[in-house]
Parts: sequence; structure tokens; C-alpha cells
Amino acid sequence: MEHETTSKSAPVDQVDAPASESRRGFLQIAALTGAVAAVSGRRAWANGDIGFHAKDLSDDKLVDMYRTILKIRWHERTQADEMLTNPDYRGYNHFYAGQEAVATGVCAALRNDGPFEQIDLAYSSHRPSGHAIAKGVDIPKMCAENDFRATGLNGGYAAEMHLSDPDVGFIGADGMIGPSMPIASGSAFAFRARGSDQVAVVFGGDGTYATPHFHSALNNAKLLDLPLIYVLENNLYHQYAHYSYSCPHRDIADAAAAYGIPSRVVDGQDVLQVYNAAKDAVDRARAGGGPSFIEAKTYRYYNHWGAPGATAGELGAFGYDPLAITSFRPEREVRAWMQRDPVDICRNTLVDWDVLDETRAAEIETEVKAEIEAAFAWASEQPLCTPEDGLKNVFADGAVPARQFG
Repeated sequence: MEHETTSKSAPVDQVDAPASESRRGFLQIAALTGAVAAVSGRRAWANGDIGFHAKDLSDDKLVDMYRTILKIRWHERTQADEMLTNPDYRGYNHFYAGQEAVATGVCAALRNDGPFEQIDLAYSSHRPSGHAIAKGVDIPKMCAENDFRATGLNGGYAAEMHLSDPDVGFIGADGMIGPSMPIASGSAFAFRARGSDQVAVVFGGDGTYATPHFHSALNNAKLLDLPLIYVLENNLYHQYAHYSYSCPHRDIADAAAAYGIPSRVVDGQDVLQVYNAAKDAVDRARAGGGPSFIEAKTYRYYNHWGAPGATAGELGAFGYDPLAITSFRPEREVRAWMQRDPVDICRNTLVDWDVLDETRAAEIETEVKAEIEAAFAWASEQPLCTPEDGLKNVFADGAVPARQFG
């Protein structure tokens, strides 16, 4: 398959996509290339008809995807509020709000239940909470982990940057930029070596392009025809720098296509477009067709890390970020992207398809919000890790003896 995009150019009067204000010459063309050029303000449309695989999904599956998007959204919003208002809260996050459709659409195409030897594996990056929730981790335990509680997913040792839940095939987040890619390709090699039809998915941001891991993983995946799916979430910025500072491509998918890997650009704000691309890639991998690359054009609503610029009770972060070391995003750009919200697009599509009505959609959001609030409340009552816990798990057996240094 040649490098392709899932969207086609639209007449100017039909386009209601945000125009980026950063690095004008590059961004006016490149920031939203392909995917966003073929979408209207609240409802997505692509190639004249939205969805093909997605239209075969049951109503229950579609509603479950809507719930997943909402779970991610309200987890992020609730945690941001905790960071802003609760002086006793110890957690932190690289927030995933705005990108929910990517993780949801990809993981909906995976095998997430069953024995470890049969489920598909997902490797995460710097924004793991969305991937983790979409893959099916226990949300209250994840909330506890993010607050360094001893009953968290990983005993309070991992926190946000190293979350892991092998029971659902979520192998973990990555505190560095890039290493998860060759590790994921190693899992894909293991699947092929033992004749399994499992698939390995790795999520990476636009900043991963400039790492050697990006290129070595793709090169080996193609050479060995591995069942690896690389999902690049292009939210335009790595930390505070626009991706054009480190990548010469408008579509990073072009770089993957150069390795001979089937590559697609999709609207990362539309969960059904993401699902369609992921379903193609998963089916190809299971059938022995080798790797695929999906670039999802998307955007994060908060700054790179934490909640600077955010206000409790409100979605998103605006204005100057004191952590910015190069540049920061124009508020107009953030608000323009928020007009094409993944929650709105999913809800409106399901209403259009008569899967839900507006009343039921609102009820589901209320239910999900209450579920997330209960998860944070449970986590806040769990015991914190103790200092001596840091001496455990250094060696395979036993603990490091406590001693003074100096």
C-alpha cells in the first residue's frame, strides 16, 4: 500500500478547521495537513462518508468507545483540578486531554482481554494515562499509583511516567523519548517467532521522529515484517517547540513510507477515523502482512507538563507557561483546536447514527464523571508508600539494607 491519507481536500467554504499561528510559513500549510482539512467544526466527514469498519460495530461497542473518551477526559480534568486545588495531592501528569480519540480508536481495534499469551500489547510514551485507560487498566488503582499510593497499580513505585498493567496488555509508559519503539518491535518479533497472531502497538509523539529509535524500529520492523503498529500522535509540539524545528516533513508518515511501510494520516480528533485505520493495520498484522504506521493529527489542551496556565473547573491551559524554554502556543490556536473536540465529534456522530440521543449522551457523561470522582476519592484514602519501600525491588530477592552514606 502506498502512503495515503484518509481525507481529501475540501472546498474552502466547507472547511472549518483551526489555523495554527506558530511558525506561520510552515504551520499554515503543515500543522493540520490532510486530516483536519477535511472536517467540519463539530462533525467529521471523510471521503464523502464517515466510517466503513466503524459502521459494522455494534451500538454497544460504539457507546463503549464514547465512554472511554469520556473516562480519559474526566480523568485528566479531575487530576488537573487536584493539582491546582489540593495541597496534599502528590500526583502529576503529562495530560492527554484533546487526544482521547487516538488512544480510544486504536485500542478499540485490539484484543484486550484474555491470557497474556493472546492479548495485544501496547507501549506508551510521555502521555500514558489516556493509553492506559483505553487499554483497560483499573482506573482507581491507576489514580492511586499516580498519587504514589502503596495500593496503586505498581505499588506506588511507577507513578505516571512508568505506569504498567500487563494483565490488560498495557506494558508501560516511557520516561525517555523513544526507547519504547525498539522494545515494542522486540515484542512483535517474539510474536512472530512463536507463531502468535498478537500485535504490538507503540504510541509516540511527534518528538520521537528525531530519535534514532524511531528509524531503527521502523527499519527492523520492515526488514522482518513484524506485526508492529506505530501510532504517531502529532500534537504539533514536543515540549514547547513546534515539530518543524526537528522534522522536515509536513506529514511524518512520509518518513515511515520511505521504509516501505504502509502509512496513513488520519484526523486524530475523530475516533472512528482512527479506528478504521487501526482496524486495517491490525488485520494486516494478524494476517502476516507486517508493520503499519498511523499518524494522527491531534492537539493537547494543556501545556507539556502539569497544569500551568490552567484554571480549576475549566478545560485547557492558556497563556504563558513559566516552564517553556523555547516558545509557547498562541491561545487562539488552543481555542481553535478545542472547537473540534473529540468528545463532541464522537457524541454528534453517534447521535447522527441514532445510536444515542442527546439526553442519553449527557447521562453517560454524568455517569462517567461520577465514576472518575469516585476513583480519585478511593485513591486518596489509600496508604502512601513509606521511605523504606524505596529499598525494595532493587534486586530480584530481598531488599537493600538501609545505611548512611558519606
